[in-house]
Amino acid sequence: MSAAAVPPAPARPAAGGAGRAAARTLLALLLAVAALGAGLAAAPPAAAHATLTSTAPAEGAVVDRAPEEVTLTFSEEVGLSGADAVRVLDPNGDRVDDGGPTESAPRTFSVRLTPGIPDGTYTVAWQAVSADSHPIAGAFTFSVGAPSRTSVDLAAEAPAVGGGPVGFAYDAARYAGYAGFLLLVGGAVFVLACWREGAGVRVVRRVVVVGWVTVTAATLALLALRHPYVVGGSFADALDLAGLSAVLASKTGTALVSRLLLLATAALFVTVLFGTFTRPRPERDRRDLLAGLALGGGVVAAGLAATWALSEHASTGLQTGVAVPVDVVHLLAMAAWLGGLAALAAVLRWGPPVPRPALARFSRLALVSVLVLVVTGLYQSWRQVGSLAALTSTGYGRLLIAKVLLVAALVGVAALSRRWVARVADAGADAGADAESEPVGAVAAGGVAGAEPEPGPASAEPEPAGADGGGVGPERAAQLARQRAAVATARRRRAREADVPRSALRRSVLAEAGVAVVLLAVTTALTGTEPARTQAAETSERAPAGPVALSVPFDTGGPDGRGTADVELAPGRPGENEVHVYTDVAAEEVRVALTLPARDLGPISVTPAPADATGRHWSASGVNLPLPGEWELALTVRTSDVDQVTETRPVTLE
Repeated sequence: MSAAAVPPAPARPAAGGAGRAAARTLLALLLAVAALGAGLAAAPPAAAHATLTSTAPAEGAVVDRAPEEVTLTFSEEVGLSGADAVRVLDPNGDRVDDGGPTESAPRTFSVRLTPGIPDGTYTVAWQAVSADSHPIAGAFTFSVGAPSRTSVDLAAEAPAVGGGPVGFAYDAARYAGYAGFLLLVGGAVFVLACWREGAGVRVVRRVVVVGWVTVTAATLALLALRHPYVVGGSFADALDLAGLSAVLASKTGTALVSRLLLLATAALFVTVLFGTFTRPRPERDRRDLLAGLALGGGVVAAGLAATWALSEHASTGLQTGVAVPVDVVHLLAMAAWLGGLAALAAVLRWGPPVPRPALARFSRLALVSVLVLVVTGLYQSWRQVGSLAALTSTGYGRLLIAKVLLVAALVGVAALSRRWVARVADAGADAGADAESEPVGAVAAGGVAGAEPEPGPASAEPEPAGADGGGVGPERAAQLARQRAAVATARRRRAREADVPRSALRRSVLAEAGVAVVLLAVTTALTGTEPARTQAAETSERAPAGPVALSVPFDTGGPDGRGTADVELAPGRPGENEVHVYTDVAAEEVRVALTLPARDLGPISVTPAPADATGRHWSASGVNLPLPGEWELALTVRTSDVDQVTETRPVTLE
């Protein structure tokens, strides 16, 4: 019931107070966000999700002598600590690195090697944490002297970080953290900005308290699971005190600890909101308390949102000084809308009738929240996606499309809620007017005005004495109390169902809440997915420019020995390539040799095999060309036992 406005309700004295409370809350949030923006305006940009930009020795390189160390350079600052962060394995799979990595230059880490390592192919496996808190890992090889066979499985040695059962549990805790934040902040905003008397309603209190407990438990779980999540370990690694210490020293650990401290403050806020605020007091004191709750709660809510913004995607990439405050506003708007929607759905399902003015105020609040989400979401989408091609070709882009569709569905269901808000029965509005005119203390003492008292033994009529003049026993009294409670519950349910507009409103709001649950899951997945802009850039860098092709005329000097050979290297980049040779005359043998003179590398001999029976197509796969540069390709074609020729052409690999 968010995006659509409702017909204006008759003016009531309490409505102006609630409007002022909403204004104070928004002012407090804007001040907090402005302070965050001022502090981060000078933050240097970095690319979200770090990538390994270069290594020494280079990936696939063949060096003459064993290096003293291996260095890795990343696109941004990363966390790379621990003895297993970089492992160098010899052809037998034994480690030859000597000690953990050290930061030898900005964004560059080095690990020393055991002196005198023999010739052969070595595998380097590494794992790190990028600036946006996500673990990254990889592996590459280099050779000393000449390439050799190796027992190391390159794919197996690249650490599988962020997956498995630990990854699932970590993602579940992230989802629970977001959900708890929405319930905590959204429920409090619903009370302060839409329905102050809701502070005395038990179901509203439960929504907010459940939110606080959920986000607190999720934060503790994230702290415990962070180390095994980053290193690709098991649940048992959560007990590693050294790993926990490393987590606490990281940016993510600092954000989680800060979140716990803010949640402790939020607990005091919740206690005052549902305790002191509901007690009778002079009107002036009540206004001062409301202002304090709005201001203090706004600052705490902005601080909680900042613990996500300062440790995830918004903290890296383009315009971080703008992106972090925008992300804070985005999270707060989502909490006001979806968290308030959850509180409203709970009250409509299990609580007393909600006054029509409160419904109207929430509708206006939700409309503003949706508009804020659209504006901030468009900025975030531009920043994280960058192009239409990236939107459709990356996992992040596809998740973003799913999120937009879910938001559209949510707004569509909200339009149905708008119709029922406008048709809420006049009797319900009158009951709401009575509730609005009562002091908050009266709500605390006797419940929400217009609501039926909750059933229970205390409200039950006394059981008449038995025929013999004796009273009923305790078991019989308890049974009768349960029966009376069931009858009262059924009576209230029938009364609710008889009010058709409120019953329809309850169902539409519950449908909104169901869509919101799925929307939150997609949003959580987005925060853990590599941004489309970065992913597209990496794909572009890795994408081959296309096969390298050249045409080589030849003349072996014998009969039918003159022709042209079309040579193709695919993908035509450093690494493994396929070699195809097409001749316009039949050949009995074709050989290829590749040399890189600038690095004194080669010749790398290739003997293609016939690809068909005509002798005109020859191919070879798995040809490892380790370095870019200006290569020389020597093509030998033999058309008879004695007639052959070798032609040399330059080939450029980029």
